Amino acid sequence: MDEKDELTSDDILETAKTLRWESVGNIHERLVEAIYTDAARIADRAVTRPDEEPRFDLDRTIDRLVTSRIWGFPLMLLLFTLIFWITISGANVPSKIIASFLLDKIYPVLKTGALGIGMPLWLSGLLIDGMYLSTAWVVSVMLPPMAIFFPLFTLLEDFGYLPRVAFNLDKFFKRAGAHGKQALSMMMGFGCNAAGVIATRIIDSPRERLIAIITNNFALCNGRWPTQILIATIFIGTLVPAHLAGLISALSVVAISLLGVFLTFAVSWFLSRTWLRGEVSTFSLELPPYRPPRILQTIYTSLIDRTIFVLWRAIVFALPAGVLIWLSANVHIGEQSIAEQLINILDPVGLLLGLNGVILLAYILAIPANEIVIPTVLMLTVMATGLHGMGSGAGVMFELESEAATLSILTSGGWTLLTAINLMLFSLIHNPCSTTLFTIYKETGSWKWTVVSALLPIGLGFAMTFTVAQVWRLIVGMIRT
Repeated sequence: MDEKDELTSDDILETAKTLRWESVGNIHERLVEAIYTDAARIADRAVTRPDEEPRFDLDRTIDRLVTSRIWGFPLMLLLFTLIFWITISGANVPSKIIASFLLDKIYPVLKTGALGIGMPLWLSGLLIDGMYLSTAWVVSVMLPPMAIFFPLFTLLEDFGYLPRVAFNLDKFFKRAGAHGKQALSMMMGFGCNAAGVIATRIIDSPRERLIAIITNNFALCNGRWPTQILIATIFIGTLVPAHLAGLISALSVVAISLLGVFLTFAVSWFLSRTWLRGEVSTFSLELPPYRPPRILQTIYTSLIDRTIFVLWRAIVFALPAGVLIWLSANVHIGEQSIAEQLINILDPVGLLLGLNGVILLAYILAIPANEIVIPTVLMLTVMATGLHGMGSGAGVMFELESEAATLSILTSGGWTLLTAINLMLFSLIHNPCSTTLFTIYKETGSWKWTVVSALLPIGLGFAMTFTVAQVWRLIVGMIRT
């Protein structure tokens, strides 16, 4: 046959027939036997006969629990609460060690060195009290939680559990007009919202991915955990006996994080029926088999690709934040610093929201990094109340080792239980940090949606804190009368 001639179907069948009879031995019988053997093996794994005991299948046994309508959500909540608890508890010691090294050892050396070389006070204040301190707080607060949370989260991903989470939450996201895979990016947002925004790449639909990006802010990131834990401990935990304080404080923080999940569904529903209307795309989810995680590779990948990457972005934005905070606290116009004047301007709005001017200014100054909110609040409160004997003095960020001393400063600044509760709410709902906003712009390529991602949470945060404040004051007024 000429090589240029094409083989017809008759030629192929004739060749197959010839080769069949030329084959040595009983190859046809052995081929059929192998097919039936495989079919019998598969059937034995899948079929249980009446006269046989049920076969144990580990994957199916786990799936019956983690995807159960009864046990699926409690187990999911318990597992992620455990991860958060490990992250929070495990990060405390290394955070204190890093903070002690950067603030108690390096900071005095830098100040002494600047004084020794005759550096002007304004320049040393700008570089050391401003840029260095803000960066030190970001590193000490962000690095340990991310170094713990991201590997744990990736281990769940490698093990095969996260697709089960998406399976459990898929119907809720579908009702909200969003995509089931948004569950995975939301969970990643509990470590860092910037990483959660990047994780939305797994969603193919541009409309549904945009919904996931905008609502990822409602996942309580590690930069906001310290604020939540501190306020819950010194204000809510003190309302109950000492042996219950830890439990009540932890439950209040968990309640805030669950509120964030509810807001994710609510805002997704709103967006899918207003600005981002469209059909919900189909979600074909294949549950992979469970497999042992590759621990060393997971740790390496999590630390390099996620922890270091996100931390570097936070540091880049923390440096100018430190400059802004120091300048506002140390540059005076007349007899008052810029920060004091801004506090006086923002106070009426803050009090209307159940907050105060110090908190609002702290969140404005700390847009680059949520981790520096509490040190900034303490610095501004000391400045506003004239308690210059506390901490490191006016115009310098600091954090007190004693929770009682922190409570004393805050109550001196007029804080009440309402202030604490509304701060926890505002910390959950307020605008994303600059790292996350930059990531949103890089992922969407749109200033419009970046601005929406910033302003929508602010408006919602103002509305919620205002409502809580008015209801609180109404109830307190009724009780007093």
